[in-house]
Amino acid sequence: MHLKTLKLQNFRNYEDESFALDPAVNLICGENGQGKTNLLEAAAACSTMRLFRTAQKKEGLRFGADDARICAEFEAQGRDHTLELRLSRLKAMEIYKNGVRQKRQSDVQGLLKTVLFCPEDLMLVRAGAAARRRFLDTALCQLRPNYARYLEEYNRLHEHKTRILRDSEEKPSLLSMWEDFSLRMARIGAQIIRYRAYYCRKLLSAAAAVYSDIAPHETLSGEYRTVSSVSDPFAPAQQIERELIDHVFRHKAAEIAAKSCLSGPHKDDLELMLDGRSAASFGSQGQVRTCTLSLKLAERELFFDEDGEYPVLLLDDVLSELDRRRQDFVLNRIAAGQVMITCCEDGISEKLRAGAVFHIQNGKKSAETH
Repeated sequence: MHLKTLKLQNFRNYEDESFALDPAVNLICGENGQGKTNLLEAAAACSTMRLFRTAQKKEGLRFGADDARICAEFEAQGRDHTLELRLSRLKAMEIYKNGVRQKRQSDVQGLLKTVLFCPEDLMLVRAGAAARRRFLDTALCQLRPNYARYLEEYNRLHEHKTRILRDSEEKPSLLSMWEDFSLRMARIGAQIIRYRAYYCRKLLSAAAAVYSDIAPHETLSGEYRTVSSVSDPFAPAQQIERELIDHVFRHKAAEIAAKSCLSGPHKDDLELMLDGRSAASFGSQGQVRTCTLSLKLAERELFFDEDGEYPVLLLDDVLSELDRRRQDFVLNRIAAGQVMITCCEDGISEKLRAGAVFHIQNGKKSAETH
C-alpha cells in the first residue's frame, strides 16, 4: 500500500501543487509554518475523511478560496485507485472514488490506510479520555467499515438527544422522544463497545511487546473502560444492549437535570498502566512518550496483520521530540512500508535513506529530489 501522487488545490496554504511520492521514504523539509504538516494532513484526510487539526473542513480552504481539492492516486491490495475530496465553504465535503461520487464517508474510509504520529500524540497518555477515544476510532474506522457506520450513526443520535435534553426545559414535550433515542443509542452503542473491546485487547498485547523491546525491565498493560453496568464488553451485543438500557433508564432523572447524555460509549476510555500503576499519574515523561510510541507502532503492526500491507506512516516532526535511542528505535521499526516524514532540515535524510526529498516554502515546492 502506498500513495503514488498527491495533488492539492487551494488546500491550506497550497494554491496548486503536485507531489510524486516514493513508495518508501519521503522526507518533507522546510522551516516552521511553510506547509509541511498541511501536506501530511491532506494525506491523512484521504483515509479518515477528516482534517486532524480541525473539526471544520472549511478551515482547510486556502484564504480567499471558496473550494479546495485533495486528489490522491494510490495502490492498495495490488489495485490502483483514485480518490478526490472536494471541500467547500458553502456545502458538505464531496468524495469521489475512481471518478464516482460516494454517498457516505464510511464507504471509503480505510481504502487507503494511514497511521499519523504528531508531537501532540506524545501526550496521549496524559490527555483527556476524548483523545484516546479518537485514537481508537481513527484506527477502527479504517479497519472495520461497519464500525465507521455505527460510529457515524451513534454520533448523530447523541447530537440529537443532547439537543432534546438541552432544550427540554423550555419545551418539555421534547422529552417524549427521550426513550426512543436512548433505545437506539443503546443498540448502536453495544456494537461500538464490542468492536472497541476486541481491538483494545489486540492493541494492548502488541503495544506491550513493542514497549518491552524499548524498556525490557518495565511492563505496559492497560484496560478498556466503558459503562459501569456492562459486565462483559466481549459479551453478545444483545446482552450489552440490555445492560446499557438498564443503566440509562435508571439515570433518566439525572440526565434531564444535567441536560446531557451521562453514559454510553461516548464516555469510554483506555487506561494505560506501567508495572500495574497508572502511567498517566506515575509515569515519567520518558515513560509516557514510550507508551505512546508503543501504541502507535502497535497500531501499524495491527494494520499489517489485517491486510498483509503496512499503512502509510505519517510522522509530523516527531523525531525531533525523541531522544537518540528512541529515534533509532523508530527508524529501525519502520524500514518496511511507505513513510512521509517532516523535519526542519534535511540532514536526517542520510539516516533515513530517503527515496524522495521535498523542500517546502510558503506552500510551494522549492525543490524536489529523487
